[in-house]
Amino acid sequence: MSLWRSLFVAAGLLAAPLSLAHAQTPATVKAKNVVLVHGAWADGSSWSEVIPILQAAGLHVTAVQNPLSSLADSVEATRRALAEQDGPTVLVAHSWGGTVISQIGTDPKVTGLVYVAARAPDANEDFVALSKQFPTGPARAGIVERDGYTKLSEEAFLKYFANGVNPKQARELYAVQWPTAASIFAGRTTEAAWHSKPSWYAVSKNDYTINPDFERFLAKRMNATTIELDAGHLSLVSHPKEVANLILDAAGYPRS
Repeated sequence: MSLWRSLFVAAGLLAAPLSLAHAQTPATVKAKNVVLVHGAWADGSSWSEVIPILQAAGLHVTAVQNPLSSLADSVEATRRALAEQDGPTVLVAHSWGGTVISQIGTDPKVTGLVYVAARAPDANEDFVALSKQFPTGPARAGIVERDGYTKLSEEAFLKYFANGVNPKQARELYAVQWPTAASIFAGRTTEAAWHSKPSWYAVSKNDYTINPDFERFLAKRMNATTIELDAGHLSLVSHPKEVANLILDAAGYPRS
């Protein structure tokens, strides 16, 4: 039995239905605001399909332009956005952005955390080492580094990072992908807000960037209310309604 499969057995994951696993029933506090944090090789426009749905429901929405230059810089950018909110706020992250909300989600304004195919490190955890216990997604073979910053090659971006996204839209997203410092992937948090805040997780079953079984492991570990989507890594683009509905659940609002 492989190491990652052994982890699932130990965690009870293989015995649980995974299409819609409500691992917890959080005492949801109705939020006024949602702050969205994008991940690596992307910018704030990656939330453009989700934002109108949340706004139509009556939520105040802010998409952070995550600098991706360092963990500290990204945390500070999100902390500034959070400071501008005038009441209860749900923090939402995609991909590497999960590292950021795990760090600052202990803020008293934050009522819930939503992870969309995202990292969810524990405090001071070597997340790179943890991820190596699961098969590496093929998208990572397309990483191109220059002067300490990384991008995905066009082939890797379109075929593996944006699989399931309309090809025209995928090419547009490739054009605006933000350079990501190679150093951020090894950055360690000092907090893990999911220990103390209700959490939700959207697993992408066809993810070629973060292994779906790794996503399931993270969701189970944080006792998150979990859904699974027939989507690639960019489920926020290909399945915006489902992602928005999960955020609405976390904010205490009716689904769209």
